[in-house]
Amino acid sequence: MDFSLVELSAQDAAFRDRVRTFLDTHVTDEVRRRDRETGDNFDEGVHLAMGADGWLRAELDPGALTRVQRRIWDLERRRAQVPWVTWGTTVIVTESVRDFGSPELQAEVLPRIATGEVRLCLGYTEPEGGSDIAMCKTRAVRDGDHWVINGSKMFTTGAHNCQYVFLITNTDPEARKHKSLTMFLVPLDTPGIEIQGIRTVDGDRTNIVYYTDVRIDDKYRLGEVNNGWQVLMQPLAHEHGVVDAASDGLDDISILTHQGTMAAAAMDRVTAVAARPGPDGRRLLDDGSVAYRLGRGIARMEAGLATPNMFGRVALSQAIRDVAPDLMDVLGAASALPIDAAGAVDEGGMEYVYRWAPLLGIYGGTLEVFRNMIAQHVLGLGRPDYSPPKARAS
Repeated sequence: MDFSLVELSAQDAAFRDRVRTFLDTHVTDEVRRRDRETGDNFDEGVHLAMGADGWLRAELDPGALTRVQRRIWDLERRRAQVPWVTWGTTVIVTESVRDFGSPELQAEVLPRIATGEVRLCLGYTEPEGGSDIAMCKTRAVRDGDHWVINGSKMFTTGAHNCQYVFLITNTDPEARKHKSLTMFLVPLDTPGIEIQGIRTVDGDRTNIVYYTDVRIDDKYRLGEVNNGWQVLMQPLAHEHGVVDAASDGLDDISILTHQGTMAAAAMDRVTAVAARPGPDGRRLLDDGSVAYRLGRGIARMEAGLATPNMFGRVALSQAIRDVAPDLMDVLGAASALPIDAAGAVDEGGMEYVYRWAPLLGIYGGTLEVFRNMIAQHVLGLGRPDYSPPKARAS
């Protein structure tokens, strides 16, 4: 493993300065405050500015930036805390539109994604479906050149800020579950769609979306009828983190590096607080148990950030879940105060991470699902048996 610094050329240093100028201009304290209040993880003004300045087009074009420039862009937008989740789902779906969308659909959608006018969200999970999205009950029934959709989806994050939803439907209830699915890119302004907001424990906004006799043209279908699982495979691979990082060391190693970096920054603030002398001149860090717990937490976070793809998702999620309450305990009662509250000992960082940590083990599939995937597909163990236990004979 190479821990050496990358020396920036004059051209790359100028690129970094241009990125910082753009982000500092558009991602203001007001943007960050508004994002905390709404929980949207999206800001339309910033998003449209990125589109107008060519940053979204560069995101979609692998050849638009050099590898070093792309890494600079990724790191700087994290530093600036750009509200990013909705663009993340848009990127995941865009490739499927390119690969499986009709020419008519591509012409309608793709140019406006690059300008920021069109955003895409994921319509996977159902109220009774859990993490197995193939157990889809939302029905799409063909009616000539149209489809009629009925059902509901949970956790469609960003739907209220998007124009289309990447929707998984059941088009053949009699077929095996992976042979009964068809994917659509459904315009969210279609009559019969109702979006209701849901707040998670960390304050983020997600949605439940109801589909009642929603009629769409066949041009919005992606791929062949009942072959939706093929359309889904690439987006799921990216979301699950089973795509290997490039060997040049300029990619994120773990799928949750963005979240892990946020948690690590909060941990740095806790460490800084612990290193400051109190009114009596003593430091929290002088207590051996505090130093041990901080060191253990930092080591676990570093290990998680250095763990590749899907394994890193599990390692980081579990580390953040375990470390967050430990660090709040180190800081004491004032750590429960949220960001912007008077007296928040670490700017409210660990309070937010504590509320946010449980959800990291749910996004894109639960930790239990990923542990089963690792056990089955990497370690070669058997398939999990979810059948209820047999009753003992009396």
